[in-house]
Amino acid sequence: MANLELTQFIQCDIEIEGSGPTQKVVAGWVANALRGIAEKLERGEYEDGHHDLELRSGKKLGSVYFDFSEGEHFDDLDAD
Repeated sequence: MANLELTQFIQCDIEIEGSGPTQKVVAGWVANALRGIAEKLERGEYEDGHHDLELRSGKKLGSVYFDFSEGEHFDDLDAD
């Protein structure tokens, strides 16, 4: 018989569109936004749904979407 346990799932979609004076500056903004997402995720600060990503200036850089859920996971699908 298969052992049924609940598995935690996270769906994450990130959309970033940046423009700026140089490629290096824009790359820095995007990298900072990605690091910020990771830090907030690890601290548990996100809930389900869309969240805007903004620069310190308040300019929108993009958005991130999270769907936190749990479901069934079978550790042995061939078991009788």
